[in-house]
Formats: sequence, structure tokens, C-alpha cells
Amino acid sequence: MIEANHIEEEIPPPKSKTQLKHDADNLRALGKTLTELNKEELARFDLPDTLHSAIIEMQNIRQRGAAKRHLQYIGKLMRHIDPEPIQKLIDTIQKHDAGDKAQLHKLEQWRDRLINEGDRALSELLTIYPDSDRQYIRQLIRSAIREKQQEKPPKSSRKLFKYLRDEVL
Repeated sequence: MIEANHIEEEIPPPKSKTQLKHDADNLRALGKTLTELNKEELARFDLPDTLHSAIIEMQNIRQRGAAKRHLQYIGKLMRHIDPEPIQKLIDTIQKHDAGDKAQLHKLEQWRDRLINEGDRALSELLTIYPDSDRQYIRQLIRSAIREKQQEKPPKSSRKLFKYLRDEVL
């Protein structure tokens, strides 16, 4: 009798219907996140071939009803794999993307400050990044201001952004 009680304690209680639905919703949401990744990011995952091809196929579906059904199918395929490593890799990718966005925002702020504040912002930039080409940056700033005043396309502003991205920051 003691052995029977011991065996019963090791068996986890069955999941409730609500918990099963919640788990299925989480897997479907994870599958939807996978469908939003580009091919290079998706290649980083070790997915079964059927799931990988279903995700690629989902990216080509445009009709709402068909996409919803296909997402259900992806969720069903995801039940057979461990979602934890997939979620960790997705979190890593999203954190990297957030860092890239923050860097681009910083570059845009510097470009705008250089164009609007001129020499004061340039002096500050050169204090932080002394190896920058002062003369070239000044030339780009003057051209960007001229283009802005003449309501021309911001060609020099783009060049300044590119220079800051590639050479300075």
C-alpha cells in the first residue's frame, strides 16, 4: 500500500482544459512570432522541416481566414517541440533589434543637432569622438542647411547620417 501512494505522488495532476487552451494559445503566439521573422533570422532556429516549411508558407498567405487556419496548423506542429529554446532565441533577436533602433535614434538626434545647432554641437561631437573629420562634417552641415532653406531633397543630411553611422558612432 505504501508503494501505491508513492507512485501516485510522482504522477503530476492532469492539466485542466483551461490550461491546455492557454498552452495552445501560447504556442500559436510563438508560431506567429516565428512567421514575422525574416529568412536569415528563421535560419538560426533548429526547427523540424514540416514546421519550417509551414512558417515559410504562412509568410506568403494574404487572406485573413486562410492565415488564421494556417496559424492554427503551426500551433499544432509546435506541440511536438520544446518551445523554451525557441522563445529564448526570439527574445535575443528582439533585444538586438531594440538596440539597433536605439542606435539609429541616437544617430538621428546627432544629425539633427548638428544641422540645427551648428558649431556648438560639432564641438561637443568632436570632444566625444576626436578622430572625426571636422572639415567634412562642417561641409555636410552647411550643405544640409542650404538644402533645407532651398527646400531641396535632404541629400547632404543623408550623407551626414551615413558618415556618422559608418565613421563616427
